[in-house]
Amino acid sequence: MAVKRIWHGWTTLENADKYQQVLLNEVIPGIEEKNIPGYRSIEVLRQKHNDEVEFITIMTFESLQNVIDFQGENYAMCYVPDAAQKVLKHWDQYSSHYNFVDIRNY
Repeated sequence: MAVKRIWHGWTTLENADKYQQVLLNEVIPGIEEKNIPGYRSIEVLRQKHNDEVEFITIMTFESLQNVIDFQGENYAMCYVPDAAQKVLKHWDQYSSHYNFVDIRNY
């Protein structure tokens, strides 16, 4: 059963495009270069609020063990590289993990 790793980060309005570029050009390629067993994909969601922009990343892994292989035993701890921290306003310290339910199989 697939596992979704969900994390939230927020930027100022001014840093939103910068963070998106860091995410797309540095963070995601850096994750994919690790060739993590069981890593399938990452999705990015973006939403503007009044005075900040929220980003959500949703990583898909084949199993929770694959997440542990990526992050270690404290697998819920967030992964926020220095380049991303420089343009984020604040972020979740922990990621949430959900089992994916494929409704097409019902």
